[in-house]
Amino acid sequence: MIIRKLLFSFTAVAALFTMNVSNANAQDYKHAIGGRFGNANGVSFKTALNKGAMLELIGNFRSNSGVTYMNLTGLYEVYNPIKGADGLNWFYGGGATVGAYKIKHGGGSDIYLSANGVLGLDYKIKNAPINLSLDWIPALQITPDTEFWGGDIGLGVRFTF
Repeated sequence: MIIRKLLFSFTAVAALFTMNVSNANAQDYKHAIGGRFGNANGVSFKTALNKGAMLELIGNFRSNSGVTYMNLTGLYEVYNPIKGADGLNWFYGGGATVGAYKIKHGGGSDIYLSANGVLGLDYKIKNAPINLSLDWIPALQITPDTEFWGGDIGLGVRFTF
């Protein structure tokens, strides 16, 4: 059952990587690094892959009185300009997350894998090395249990170069 779930996830991610992005000529920067602030705060790095597409890597760590977790998310994002709004793009895409968690006070721990979607807005401030984004990242957890998580809305603030 787990192998079937993993195969489905990898097939879905591969399909996203083969999408046609010929109509997009959007992002105004090659690389950006900074923070993503939402349900879990983390570090975000974006890099241009080809015309209108970027790879975003997000690393999160969170700890509270009940649980500690860390994860790494990789997202393939397709950018489309919003006409009449220089520097503003909308984007969509997908990817995967691998992470680990530990439930405190004897609750156990595990490693998890999920398939993610992403939908958002991205703004590069003209004449400044600053990029802002607002995105939504829902997830379908595949292991250790299969369940859908409605996602996290996050604000990205990055330095571009």
